[in-house]
Amino acid sequence: MDSDDDLRVASDSELVDGADYHYCSDGESNGGRSDDDGFDVGGDAYEVGDEVVAMREKRYIVLTENDIRERQEEGINRVSSIFSIPRESARILLRQYKWNVSKLSDEWFTDEDHVRRFVGLPTDGVILPDCQKLTCGICFEGYSTSALSSASCVHFYCNECWEGYISASINDGPGCLALRCPEPSCSAMVLEETINRLAKDEDKVKYKKFVLRSYIEDNKKMKWCPAPDCTRAVEFLGDLNYDVSCMCKFNFCWNCTEETHRPVSCETVSKWILKNSSESENMNWIIANSKPCPKCKRPIEKNQGCMHMTCTPPCKFQFCWLCLGAWSEHGIRTGGGYYACNRFESAKEKGIYDEAEARRERAKNSLVRYMHYYERWASNQTSRQKAQADLQKAASENLAKLSDVFGIPETQLKFIPEAWSQIIECRRVLKWTYAYGYYLDDKAKSEFFVYLQGEAESGLERLHKCAEKDIHAFLPKAGKTEPAPSLEDFSKFRVKLAGLTSVTRNYFENLVRALEAGLEDVHGMGQSTSQSTSNNTTGTSYKKLVTTGKSGRNKAARLS
Repeated sequence: MDSDDDLRVASDSELVDGADYHYCSDGESNGGRSDDDGFDVGGDAYEVGDEVVAMREKRYIVLTENDIRERQEEGINRVSSIFSIPRESARILLRQYKWNVSKLSDEWFTDEDHVRRFVGLPTDGVILPDCQKLTCGICFEGYSTSALSSASCVHFYCNECWEGYISASINDGPGCLALRCPEPSCSAMVLEETINRLAKDEDKVKYKKFVLRSYIEDNKKMKWCPAPDCTRAVEFLGDLNYDVSCMCKFNFCWNCTEETHRPVSCETVSKWILKNSSESENMNWIIANSKPCPKCKRPIEKNQGCMHMTCTPPCKFQFCWLCLGAWSEHGIRTGGGYYACNRFESAKEKGIYDEAEARRERAKNSLVRYMHYYERWASNQTSRQKAQADLQKAASENLAKLSDVFGIPETQLKFIPEAWSQIIECRRVLKWTYAYGYYLDDKAKSEFFVYLQGEAESGLERLHKCAEKDIHAFLPKAGKTEPAPSLEDFSKFRVKLAGLTSVTRNYFENLVRALEAGLEDVHGMGQSTSQSTSNNTTGTSYKKLVTTGKSGRNKAARLS
């Protein structure tokens, strides 16, 4: 990659071409734009970016609990009005039909009686028996009719038994939404009015939560945000890009609910997470670094230089680490002594130990390869978390300090948090490229991938260094009376940081597109008449792929 001075800010067309990856479709991020004209960094490109975001179709909607309740009430009112039934009955019908008004309407007007029987909705009112007392069907005690209730059917139970029945059902979970009459042969549904009248206060709260959650969990196009303690849901409207951002700032994949992981597929993420948490690598380590005791077969790790091994109790078998033979048959002259084994060396020459050694070598190579990718995956995650903390610090402290030093409104310093936001996003992408590379088994694509990944990492490090370290030259230092840098120097810093942000964003956008396309152009590269020609043109081909946007125009940013 070129030096920092060789980088320039992307043109208007570059910002528009690369907009679709960095910006959330609902316009939550302004992607490196400045709201002020105090420093002319990108010209009209930033205004064009606003238009691009506004024009794009929304991919998802974030719903709060109030939004969900409003939707529920809207559906209940609609069904109650169309069907001419009480709201309680409408609520029961919608819950049983998973809040699908269209399906409920079709079946209701086709055969109303069938729907009522299926749901357990009574057709007529309940007539109390003409007597002073009735026997509760659960406790078999006699009660006046005013102390008894039913699920709109002919089966009456005392209110105390109802309370226990309802409480047990609610504490069992969401199945309480389909609670029916305690009589096994009766299918009458228990209405919410009955629950509100007879249940305990804490049970009423739980029941209402189940009702609220049912609207999301019964809908295939809606899911709860997986962030801890977040009570919002996301309605997905459809797109090939499943990445969504909740109001709680947690970004996740709507398809698999894992953290956003473009350009890696959900399948690869699932395999990678499973591998990180499974015992497979432990077994590889055992194979690579231990040998089985010849007697009890337990794995033994060699922790000293001597070849004389003694298994742990109760086995206590003594054997040679090299040939696994009994130590009693070894001697300094016949077996090679404590630091060698003539039997092993001679057997190795005959190929007797080739298979076991090859197996152990494969295990070592597999373990080393996995650790290579995992360490870098984890390292970028750590860097991303640190960048998130630095973004908070920049927003809460550094902007105010810079505003005081240079007399610039904080609204004109947004390029700093925007740079940090881009660093966080790029760290996320770079982290998942290591999972991508681990499962990439095509040699040509692997070489191409390593080049692209190296360029991405190099560019990101330059941006990260500029945002993290270069800014300190402009921040006031406690206890020092050095003259503050000039406004001209700060203006140059802004141009540099904004330029690096734009170039890095464009590179990563194209990197993601290339990886999601499966690096399909790789096999067409470098197939020239001579190896030297192939070597000379490969770098140019790489650069062309990663610096070309959707429109096919080469990006102005110089990447290598």
